[in-house]
Amino acid sequence: MTFDDFKTKTMKDQPDEKSNGQKAKGLQCLSSPWWCLAAVTLGVFCLGSLVTIVLLGIQLCQVSDLLKQQQANLTHQENILEGRSLAQRQAEEASKESQRELREMIETLARKLEEKSKEQMELHQQNLNLQEALKRGANFSVPCPQDWIWHGENCYLFSSGPFDWEKSGETCLALDAQLLKINNTGDLDFIRQALSHSSFPFWIGLSLRKPSYTWLWEDGSPLAPHLFRLQGAVSQRHPEGTCAYIQRGAVFAENCILAAFSICQKAANLLTAQ
Repeated sequence: MTFDDFKTKTMKDQPDEKSNGQKAKGLQCLSSPWWCLAAVTLGVFCLGSLVTIVLLGIQLCQVSDLLKQQQANLTHQENILEGRSLAQRQAEEASKESQRELREMIETLARKLEEKSKEQMELHQQNLNLQEALKRGANFSVPCPQDWIWHGENCYLFSSGPFDWEKSGETCLALDAQLLKINNTGDLDFIRQALSHSSFPFWIGLSLRKPSYTWLWEDGSPLAPHLFRLQGAVSQRHPEGTCAYIQRGAVFAENCILAAFSICQKAANLLTAQ
């Protein structure tokens, strides 16, 4: 072994000695009682912290599950409440719609009832006016039977019941009279004045006769064209016949089977009046 080898070996041994010294010093520190107490305390603290963290984690999971469950319950309750609220709104809307329809129906019925009442009142008033006109005319019907109205050379009776044209003629015939025949404008003006308070139709003794289909009075005389102009279905030929009635001062042509009031006419007893 040379001197250089010995020197190298000596230098390699020096670090080992230093390391051994540090190890001895570390073992000396580990053997200190304060260090052991601190280590144990730190270990217990770490263990407690770990247990605490685990317990907190478990509780956090439980709380999270509970919150989720409560959230689900709240959502379910909200859905139920929303469904009930929707059903209640729909029921209220349906109730409002039904009330609106019922209100409209009541208003319509009330309006119709009011119209019917007005019509009835008008008819009643017209009847009273006609009766009053008949009473006023009866005061001057001395040459005529009771309830007949005297004008010029004739007596007139306004029927109180509606019949067809043929039945009306038979009624007049039973009273020794005939349906109204208008001979001149004076007669026409009198009839118009007598019917001025009535809106009902009254048959007169004018009809469309076969086979020539001309307008003739019951006594067979033709209609004078200058007296009045027929209105309505003048040229229409009904199977039951076409007859004339007067209403509101105008003369109309119509089917003879329709029901209407009538005006009977007969000659006045002028000698008796003297």
